[in-house]
Amino acid sequence: MLKTRSQIMEEIIQNHNLSDMFASWRKKQQEEFLDFCSGARGVKLLYDSFFKEILNPEYAAERLEEFLSLLLGQQVKIVQILPNDSVRIADEGTLLITDIVIELENGSIANIEVQKIGYMFPGQRCACYSADLLLRQYKRIRDKKEGQFSYKNIRDVYTIVLYEKSPAEFKEYPTIYVHRAEQKTDSGLELELLQKYIFIPLDIFKENQHNKPIRSKLDAWFMFLCMDEPEEIIRLIESYPEFRVLYKEIYELCQNTEKVMGMFSKELLELDRNTVQYMIDDMQDTINGQQDTINEQKSLLKQKDDILQQQTDEITILKQQLAKLQGK
Repeated sequence: MLKTRSQIMEEIIQNHNLSDMFASWRKKQQEEFLDFCSGARGVKLLYDSFFKEILNPEYAAERLEEFLSLLLGQQVKIVQILPNDSVRIADEGTLLITDIVIELENGSIANIEVQKIGYMFPGQRCACYSADLLLRQYKRIRDKKEGQFSYKNIRDVYTIVLYEKSPAEFKEYPTIYVHRAEQKTDSGLELELLQKYIFIPLDIFKENQHNKPIRSKLDAWFMFLCMDEPEEIIRLIESYPEFRVLYKEIYELCQNTEKVMGMFSKELLELDRNTVQYMIDDMQDTINGQQDTINEQKSLLKQKDDILQQQTDEITILKQQLAKLQGK
């Protein structure tokens, strides 16, 4: 059911708007679009538009529920999608590709993020956002319960981050692609501290998965989300045939060239903004590091100047004392 590259190009050329849009892309981007629309490569599910088209909790909740159930190790049921317009510590909209906040049947909140390029300081950022989500839950339950509020009504908050290109910290663990974190006491005292995190560096998963058996259904989901090589897609479908339906929907979507071009163009715009912001942050981090080095060097020079001045003063005193002795 896939179109050939020539059929796609013919359709683009015949439509002035599509032709202008296609011409605005770089050569590499044009090739990427033609590759996945013609089936030469798979669609990148980590693009926000495609992720939400296939895993939208509004009309395909069972898919996201299965993925989260495997990830959290418990049965998950989504009851509603929550607005994700919370006030953040900084304006991070340009860096987030996908940001879905959902409430689960047991009252827990899960935030699923997809980052094409991982933030710097990922731990600090996620801790701040998790605290924000927890406070939102507290306010919502407090207002709902009015005078009947109790802290026992507050449930877990999960921050789940999938990286296409993970931050440098994750490269220190080249064989681990699922990191789970939560707060615990050092004494063994058990307290429900509620904030939990799962970090998934899919670039590290890809490096570890190529040409290896698919070990679990969770790994199969990771493959579905990040692998676009035809051989890997075939291998996934042969091991887990249920993914065939999802790929069928993707390629049915690719039949609508105009819609997919609009989605792809939006993703390229967001990715460009993402990359620019990352470069700005990286440059600022470098500048800060250089400034720290300059400040340290200034401090060392001042110490040396102080020592030199002290030695000069001592020499002056000795000369004065010598002059007095000679005068006698």
